[in-house]
Amino acid sequence: VNKHKPWIETSYHGIITENNDTVILDPPLVALDKDAPVPFAGEICAFKIHGREMPFEAVVLNKTSGEGRLRAKSPIDCELQKEYTFIIQAYDCGSGPGGTNWKKSHKAVVHIQVKDVNEFSPAFKESVYKATVTEGKIYDSILQVEAIDEDCSPQYSQICNYEIVTTDVPFAIDRNGNIRNTEKLSYDKQHQYEIMVTAFDCGQKYATEDVLVRVNVKPVCKPGWQDWNKRIEYRPGSGSIPLFPSIHLETCDGPVSSIHTTIELQTNYIGKGCDRETYSEKSLQKLCGASSGAIDLLPSPSTATNWTAGLLMDSNDIIFKFDGKQGAKIPDGIVPKNLTDQFTITLWMKHGPSPGLRAEKETILCNSDKTEMNRHHYALYVHNCRLVFLLRKDFDQADTFRPAEFHWKLDQICDKEWHYYVVNVEFPVVTLYMDGTTYEPYLVTNDWPIHPSHIAMQLTVGACWQGGEVTKPRFAQYFHGSLASLTIRPGKIESQKVISCLQACKEGLDINSLESLGQGIKYHFNPSQSVLVMEGDDIENINQALRKVSYINSRQFPTAGVRRLKVSSKVQCFGEDVCISIPDIDAYVMVFQANEPKITITGMDHFARPAAQFESERGVILLPDIRIVSTVTKMEHPVDLREHDRANKQVVVEEMLHNLDFCDVLVIGAELDPEQECLELDHGELQGKHLDATNSTAGYSIYGVDSMFSYEQVLRQLRYRNWGTSATSDRKFRVKCSELNGRYTSNEFNLEVNILHSSNSNFMDHVNHMIVQPQFLQSVQHPEGSVSAVHNSVVPSVATIVIIICVSILVFVITLGVYRIRTAQQHGSAEHEGAKENEMDWDDSALTITVNPMEKYEKPHQTEEESEEEDIDDEEEDTTSAESDDSEEEEEEEEEEEVIVQKGDKQNATRQEQL
Repeated sequence: VNKHKPWIETSYHGIITENNDTVILDPPLVALDKDAPVPFAGEICAFKIHGREMPFEAVVLNKTSGEGRLRAKSPIDCELQKEYTFIIQAYDCGSGPGGTNWKKSHKAVVHIQVKDVNEFSPAFKESVYKATVTEGKIYDSILQVEAIDEDCSPQYSQICNYEIVTTDVPFAIDRNGNIRNTEKLSYDKQHQYEIMVTAFDCGQKYATEDVLVRVNVKPVCKPGWQDWNKRIEYRPGSGSIPLFPSIHLETCDGPVSSIHTTIELQTNYIGKGCDRETYSEKSLQKLCGASSGAIDLLPSPSTATNWTAGLLMDSNDIIFKFDGKQGAKIPDGIVPKNLTDQFTITLWMKHGPSPGLRAEKETILCNSDKTEMNRHHYALYVHNCRLVFLLRKDFDQADTFRPAEFHWKLDQICDKEWHYYVVNVEFPVVTLYMDGTTYEPYLVTNDWPIHPSHIAMQLTVGACWQGGEVTKPRFAQYFHGSLASLTIRPGKIESQKVISCLQACKEGLDINSLESLGQGIKYHFNPSQSVLVMEGDDIENINQALRKVSYINSRQFPTAGVRRLKVSSKVQCFGEDVCISIPDIDAYVMVFQANEPKITITGMDHFARPAAQFESERGVILLPDIRIVSTVTKMEHPVDLREHDRANKQVVVEEMLHNLDFCDVLVIGAELDPEQECLELDHGELQGKHLDATNSTAGYSIYGVDSMFSYEQVLRQLRYRNWGTSATSDRKFRVKCSELNGRYTSNEFNLEVNILHSSNSNFMDHVNHMIVQPQFLQSVQHPEGSVSAVHNSVVPSVATIVIIICVSILVFVITLGVYRIRTAQQHGSAEHEGAKENEMDWDDSALTITVNPMEKYEKPHQTEEESEEEDIDDEEEDTTSAESDDSEEEEEEEEEEEVIVQKGDKQNATRQEQL
């Protein structure tokens, strides 16, 4: 009989490791029954668990002892559920084998905890962490990174530490993920840092992937101009280019009330203070409309101007450097003795403080006694950084106390920079212009006139000639510095307009579209446009205005090199004088070298004329078809140029237009004899052009800044006359042109002119009167490849002589025609084609005169027919000698004239006779 219920503990506590099925219970699962050892009634048959879908089951291990085991029916995952609580009861086997009348124990509570396994690695919440810091500060925490672990237990789910994987970075991280910098960061050193960070849990399991942390370094807000380039490139011919197209001002939120900005273009080391035209002073004065008559006292050394040959010189800009040891004597006759009461002295000067404690006078220009005495008649000199002009009148000009010394005290005299000085003398008033600005003398001292004497005077530059009071005349009062373009113009003074033009810079600052400047922007340029001052109240308007400031260089061939730029600014704030300081901008413009032009002179390089033409009143035009062309060579850079094709860049030659500043027509060989020959040019040809001309026995010089076309026009009117032709048989000339005072020069074009002296000139008269004067030139190709155009001229005669000649020629041609018909019958058509040079044809349709082809008059050739016909030989020798350099042109009249041209010896060029 089953009298008793099984007995179990009232509660159990169990532990199960996840992913395992065994539960360890405390106390062990054992059921007891007082009916034991009665079979069935005293045995335990089952343990039953009460609860919804509990993943556990209890099994009986031994019915007699009542021992059981609790196990998991499926894998237990701590991450899904950390613990379980349920009810368990034990059942006995009942009263028989059928299990009837079974009894169950009381209910016992089972509490099971799931033991965690470290199966998950830490993972960061963000894929990338970003932070921004300001340079120069140490932060306690820049940002915090955070990682999580999906394990369920505190041991494995808790992040125990973080580490920075990237080495050599100024950052550290604590166990909570806070990142800090270990040193002050600099924006200039590094704008951004990228560091990798990892984490590990308390089970020492590391994160599977490190996380990227970006730290941006923000510069400390510094007031100043931003977004500008230090180097600005300028190519010749670019016009006006903006200097700072994207610039803007950072004020760091300061309460700005006004901005004052100065832009300065520093060009004092370029040429004479800036990029100016490097033409000669004479050419520049002509270009600027200065009155003529200026005498250049410091010209480039040449045969005619050799007094500057011994001076130190910078040949590019015709700058003379005086080191206190040199002076130059101006030859007598260059400058007239009497300058009159009106005259002008102009010069460029660069001068520094005088060496030594007691400064000596430093002479620029001095006119003193050549011998016996040491009187200074007029002089321009520097003394203690003062410019002094001395002018002593003679007694025959004035006999009263008159102004004699004029003093100017200017800082620019000793600032070691180039300045342009003009001394305008309208005695007794003397005015100084320095860089176009007028300065009156601060001190004028009077003196008595100089006593008259017959002592000759010596004009010098760079020192003063001391002719008396010394044992041997010598230079004294030497100049220390640089001079250029020193001129003196007797009888006239210069206007303010001309002076401004002469010292004008060809480069400077500019403003694009003035009309689009913002409201309230004030601006001001200095006279040379090297300094621009802008002022405004609104920051954005100032930004827009500064973006329009540009650099311009109007020279076609500018001086290459660096032009420095400086931008300085002052900012005022509301209620304060100065609130923030704006650093200066130091930039530079790089001006590239212009493509070098090649100037080529072409035209007729050889011709002959009868002596009568040279002896005529108008003479002979030397260069009727001269042509001046300038070309520049450029390299083409195709866009789709491949690597292996870069060596084969295409060279393109382009024609370009530019001015010339002189062309010289020089005589080669003996100079012209003024008693019997000269070069002439009507001065009316120079009117309306910026040109002038000088004539000498050495040649003809045309100078002035003007176009190549203007020079061509003038050169084509230059004539050569020779009224003593018996002593001359030929003349050779050379033409050479220049741009920028010799910086670019042309080829040397040589011209040979032959004067024909002929005792048998009558035959030439016959021929010339039977043909029509040609109206064009024909080119003759020589074997050497040179092309020369030969112009045929006709010598006019009286009408009566023409009639006699025509009758004579008619008889001669009829006789010759009969002879030619017989010859043609004997030799046939084949020989007719290979006839010698002196053949003449008869056309019975009309009268046709055929003259033999031209032979070199120096070596006339004889043909078979010349030996047979002595009369023909006499006349044709004169013809060939008189017309050896004439070319042939075919005239088309109502009746066509035929000319048969035969080839002579292979070494001779083809010569043609014009009809």
